[in-house]
Amino acid sequence: MARAAIQFASWGLALCSLSGGTLATAQSTVRLTKDDLQKRANGVLALMSFSIVPDITTSALSIGSGSAGTSGSSDFYMTQLGGGDTLSQSVPIYMEGVLAASRYDPTFVATQGAEQRRIPTKWNSLSATGGIGWDFKLTDELKFRPIFNFALGNVTSDLRAASWYVGRRTGRDIDFLDRGSLNAYGLGGSVMLDYEHYRPGYEVDVELRYSDIRLKSFASSAAVQGRASARSANLWARYRAPTGMMLLQRPLRYVLELTHSEFLGDQRGVLGFDRLTSVGAGLELDSSAYNVVVTRTRLVGRYVFGNNVSGFSVGLAVSF
Repeated sequence: MARAAIQFASWGLALCSLSGGTLATAQSTVRLTKDDLQKRANGVLALMSFSIVPDITTSALSIGSGSAGTSGSSDFYMTQLGGGDTLSQSVPIYMEGVLAASRYDPTFVATQGAEQRRIPTKWNSLSATGGIGWDFKLTDELKFRPIFNFALGNVTSDLRAASWYVGRRTGRDIDFLDRGSLNAYGLGGSVMLDYEHYRPGYEVDVELRYSDIRLKSFASSAAVQGRASARSANLWARYRAPTGMMLLQRPLRYVLELTHSEFLGDQRGVLGFDRLTSVGAGLELDSSAYNVVVTRTRLVGRYVFGNNVSGFSVGLAVSF
């Protein structure tokens, strides 16, 4: 069954572990230390790695540093649209795709003698991931699915610099912050166990997935290169059953969901957590009685929690 989901969330966090960052000056030149900028380049690819793997727990994130008055603070926002399906039982080719957008707002601190100024930046990211696999039928209800994954992403930096350093000589690291670009590609794969237990009175879906995708920069601004690994293990389960009400000539179903993700690669700890769990409940409208493309529409509210984080989201999904 096809799945596509757009998630919206509002989260509150106490800390974001990517805070920090300084500017160093050499005589009249304003520039960043290369180690700090390189760490941020690796860090922003680690953040991108959250968006290239289909995962309900990370499909919508809005994370603040909780330190608006602290130098080097940062904020992170992400939303994801994705889906996957097997073509047919006779042609068991599985295909999936994910589109994601995110924004990371690091703040650097520039110094010139005793004077300090905060320099906010906005790093906007777009990424797309594709996957193609094959379903190996183990039983009537259980499939083993290896998947080859590939990803492409871009991060652009938009500097809103204080006029304090305008006219000063800057290095290429500052040039990167001012409308620079970081391109990245990713190659890897996933393995999945897919269990589908369908009965007239209820339906059960369970997926266990392990993903390993490696990101690396290419054709980017000269000041930065980056790499990151997206490795995660995810358990997803959904239960659907009729509510007893009829809409659009079909039973209106209620939906219960459980998802748990363990982050094992460079995502681990980068946003202050190593794992996330999501529990959700909602309703599913069946429109298959009519000649329309969308056969089912689900609206699910979710509570997401993990070490150091908690929040709520609302997800809209459709089946074709």
